[in-house]
Amino acid sequence: MSGEPPRPTDAELEILTVMWSIGGPATVREVYNVISRRRPAQYGTVLKFMQIMAEKGLVRRDETERAHIYEAARSREWTRQQLAGDLLERAFSGSAKALLIGALSARKATKEELTEMRKLLNEYRKGKK
Repeated sequence: MSGEPPRPTDAELEILTVMWSIGGPATVREVYNVISRRRPAQYGTVLKFMQIMAEKGLVRRDETERAHIYEAARSREWTRQQLAGDLLERAFSGSAKALLIGALSARKATKEELTEMRKLLNEYRKGKK
């Protein structure tokens, strides 16, 4: 397998999001419990997805205990950057301006979000990012 895990599918991203919200390693049962509170889900399906994710390198699996423990292989921030970069290339021909305009046209940003964007743009302009 190459060094970088593949881009997660929507279902895999849901599982990763749950794992990040838990804040650390988790069992399949813990992940399933969170997902099943949001929507109907089958334990076996969550288990199978997490096994596949381990094979793909999206999560690491500790098999030393009876209940296997899974942990996201990459941080939420790293994954977001990869997804944003992929979307930037695939849907916006590499144009960060078009991506930002598309995002802002799709949903109104809060004042706090706009302040954070201005701060990031200023840091980028000054060479800090």
